[in-house]
Amino acid sequence: MKGRTIVLDHLNGAEAAARIVDGQLDDLLVDAPDAPRPGAIFRAICDRPLKGQGGMMLRLPEGGTAFLRQGKGLRPGQPLLVQVTGYAEDGKAVPVTDRVLFKSRYAIVTPGKPGTNISRQISDDDTLDRLRLLINETYDAEYGLILRSSCATASDDDIADDIAAMLALADAVLPDAEGTTPEALTEGDGPHLLAWREWVAPAEVVTDEGSFEHLGVHDQIEMLTDARIPLEDGTMYVEPTRALVAVDVNTGGDTSPAAALKANLAACRALPRALRLRGLGGQITVDFAPMSKAHRKQLEQSLRAVFKADGIETSLVGWTPMGCFELQRKRERRPFRGIIG
Repeated sequence: MKGRTIVLDHLNGAEAAARIVDGQLDDLLVDAPDAPRPGAIFRAICDRPLKGQGGMMLRLPEGGTAFLRQGKGLRPGQPLLVQVTGYAEDGKAVPVTDRVLFKSRYAIVTPGKPGTNISRQISDDDTLDRLRLLINETYDAEYGLILRSSCATASDDDIADDIAAMLALADAVLPDAEGTTPEALTEGDGPHLLAWREWVAPAEVVTDEGSFEHLGVHDQIEMLTDARIPLEDGTMYVEPTRALVAVDVNTGGDTSPAAALKANLAACRALPRALRLRGLGGQITVDFAPMSKAHRKQLEQSLRAVFKADGIETSLVGWTPMGCFELQRKRERRPFRGIIG
């Protein structure tokens, strides 16, 4: 199966979307009916500050709790508009931000941050001029506006409709910031809508019920339970623990002088996809195959390039004294082990 295919179906009764590239599962989104979705907006009530951390614990509807990292100037009992930024770890509060955004396929409306911007990925002068003209003709709101890179190939009508929809949503939600009780104001986008919003490259879209089974998606999903990942050169093991995600890279049977570097570069190329499909984030420690320190810079350049293209915020922390490489990755996805139980 060549090219890109987006499959919209269900997995274990939950809404799910899969992106297939040249026959290989490249991304997977699965809903979590028992947890607030990233992007959901709440009116939360400040509960108590966390001394020493600078954060604030918040009350959500139905007894839920959230954690706001920056709580300066807030007081207990104060209502606050917040947006979910990721899935909570077991036993922990839902991570939220008070910088609420209204995001769609083409436009992002940013209350509290006035001004208009166009994605830096759009560099064509004619396209930029067209989008600036569209903004001048259709946008006069007090909120900020960002036009996303997907606008480069979209029609003016589609972009204008998207802007209008996000403005209407902002106008409907923001007045509900005041209140004495916590309340859910939006539920966030599910996997099918997220796929439309984020997977903008041209692709065949399949929506038939049972497509995961018919197109072999289920078989590829089952392979995610195996920690071992074959590489072009060598093997890689990805194993989540309570504290961190451990990644081990081996050269296999290759004993040539270049074996370690080849295996490590292959692991760099495969690592973003492996983490993305498994929904893994937090602290990630990679034990690369032993190699000379002279090759570390080449390896870091490869890591920087692949994670820049990945789309999920990942910080390259650096080398440990024992020669492992550490990363810090945003917990934007639900862990795959939570999906399959």
